[in-house]
Amino acid sequence: MSLFSNIFKKEEPRALGIDIGSSAIKIVQLKRKNGQAVLETYGELSLGPYAGLSVGQAVQLPPEKIATALIDLMNEKEVNVTTKKCGLSIPFASSLMSVVEMPDVGEKKLATMIPIEARKYIPVPIQEVMLDWSVIPKNDVLNEPAESSSDSSEAKRLPTVEVLIVAIHNDTLRKYQEIVTKSSLDVSFFEIEIFSTMRSVLDESLRPVLIMDMGASSTKLYIIERGIIRESHTVNRGSQDITLSLSKAFNLSPEKAEVMKRESGLTGDSQVADISKLVLDHIFTEANSTILSFEKRYNKTISKVILIGGGSALKGLSELARADFKTEVEIGLPFNKVSSPAFLENILRETGPEFAVAIGLALRKLSEEE
Repeated sequence: MSLFSNIFKKEEPRALGIDIGSSAIKIVQLKRKNGQAVLETYGELSLGPYAGLSVGQAVQLPPEKIATALIDLMNEKEVNVTTKKCGLSIPFASSLMSVVEMPDVGEKKLATMIPIEARKYIPVPIQEVMLDWSVIPKNDVLNEPAESSSDSSEAKRLPTVEVLIVAIHNDTLRKYQEIVTKSSLDVSFFEIEIFSTMRSVLDESLRPVLIMDMGASSTKLYIIERGIIRESHTVNRGSQDITLSLSKAFNLSPEKAEVMKRESGLTGDSQVADISKLVLDHIFTEANSTILSFEKRYNKTISKVILIGGGSALKGLSELARADFKTEVEIGLPFNKVSSPAFLENILRETGPEFAVAIGLALRKLSEEE
């Protein structure tokens, strides 16, 4: 009986999440076991060396080089990827996202109106992008700011809805499709990175939060309420800028400056901390401006700041952020959404913020496999 039972035993679903960042590729493989998402493996590979640069540096590589790096990562013995079924992230910078107010005329009429409305927000011909949209449910809509109200009796009579419009340039999609083809991956979806991040680090809180994603070349800021992206902003500074500042100040190679940054952070050498804070001050100033704009517009306060991305691993960053934002600050813990061995708890807590996007992708793909 046991011999035949193995024949009909259903294979455990497996899924891969792949996050191609500016300085590294991150992958996470999950499986479903006893109703739980279980971590099987994860890994990261720096892209700098593929462009003749150092680890930690942001690069712009052609699709074939990215595919080569991705294959190298999946083939690493320590990583041991066993599935090609995956979801892939699209950088936020390669998309355009906007919440617009539209008349409440039903989805069929909206489908014809939105491409026309979207032309106001998209700086390229509409036929050059893939356009998607969704109506924000009424119970998820914030109180509208006072300045948006109109004295027009016609405006008061006409009910409206808020619509999230998302556009991705066709050239971007072709690039990622080429990476998929050259890597022999089985990709069922591309997803803009913020949606993956939200899936992996947000709880059921209804209050607005700021997600600060500090990458190598830039820092992305997102204000989220009830699962809706209300504000977004990109700061053209990231962890690489700290490395380059240290490299110049101490006349070191970028490789040695990167090591110095990671070892000292904001809690070690005072000179290293002061130089690092110059970059962080610029990022925090823009983040506070984004928060202030939101709070003034909607008369709501940000309940907490969640730090993710490779740059958030900088020693002492969360303490500095708490003092600067004057609100609750926490490091994103995406690995908390999956089951993993107890002996990995500390390392997953430290490295987790870097894998927020990859885990979010893997979770979505795993749900598709069931």
